[in-house]
Amino acid sequence: MESNVKLFSGTGSRYLAEKIAKKFGEPLGKVNIQTFSDGEIGVEFQESIRGQFVFLIQSTFAPTDNMMELLLMIDAAKRASAYKVIAVIPYYGYARQDRKDRPRVAIGSKLVANMLTAAGADRVITMDLHAPQIQGYFDIPVDHLESSAIFIPYIEDLKLSNLTFAAPDVGSANRIREIASYFEVEMVICDKHRKRANEIASMVVIGDVTDKDIVLIDDICDTGGTLAKSAGLLKEKGARSVRAFCTHPVLSGKAYDNINNSVLEELVVSDTIPLKQETGKIKVVSTDDLFATAIRNAFENKSINSLFLRSMREKK
Repeated sequence: MESNVKLFSGTGSRYLAEKIAKKFGEPLGKVNIQTFSDGEIGVEFQESIRGQFVFLIQSTFAPTDNMMELLLMIDAAKRASAYKVIAVIPYYGYARQDRKDRPRVAIGSKLVANMLTAAGADRVITMDLHAPQIQGYFDIPVDHLESSAIFIPYIEDLKLSNLTFAAPDVGSANRIREIASYFEVEMVICDKHRKRANEIASMVVIGDVTDKDIVLIDDICDTGGTLAKSAGLLKEKGARSVRAFCTHPVLSGKAYDNINNSVLEELVVSDTIPLKQETGKIKVVSTDDLFATAIRNAFENKSINSLFLRSMREKK
């Protein structure tokens, strides 16, 4: 097929990279990633990549070894004379540290952008950044994909009779408003106040949810506390059913217990991060076709506009 395209994967995202490569139509390239006895990581490409478009697939979820692997792969590819090095990062870690909201804190997402650029990445392909403006932290092109391309068909198949979308916080309102506009339905907002990270002090619902089939949408599900509390509050306010869609299933701490014990009908997530355990309440929708298309278009110098919600709305 495209003889000057090479796809490689880090160890953390091998499960997804194999599916992306199959959709793209090229096998994953051979790379040796080893960890020495002291924990140091070494990377060696085991085939020539001179003059090639090299796509490196790796989410940067915890531990930070996944990020270090990606940085070393980028550096190794540049030193092996790859023509272009594109970092495909389904889940961009540290994205929640996107601003200086308190004194003396780091802006982690900017630091990661700096490291990727310094390592030698020519382009980044990622999905559902916690804040879209993180793209501005880069001085290289960023293709920012949207999970709506895979979630909307799933929601359409549910055929909910009284569909209403809910934003889990005010910051998500714009994203949810676009999806609600696509379906031509109403939206509500769950306004929350935190005392500290991962701990909600209070929450109120803005809007009427009586007898509505609510779909909550968020970019990250970490401990599951926000979703569980939002779902419970929506049911208390009269919602007929509540289900949630989250792009990145971080699912740390007591997340699985929080989700399983909640009133949620289901939690639908993508495969940007692998699940730590199986549960009947969590469904996974794959991003493989979406990323394979984005990779092909990046290589062929084509627009990825057709992958976005605004294009889907125009075709509707």
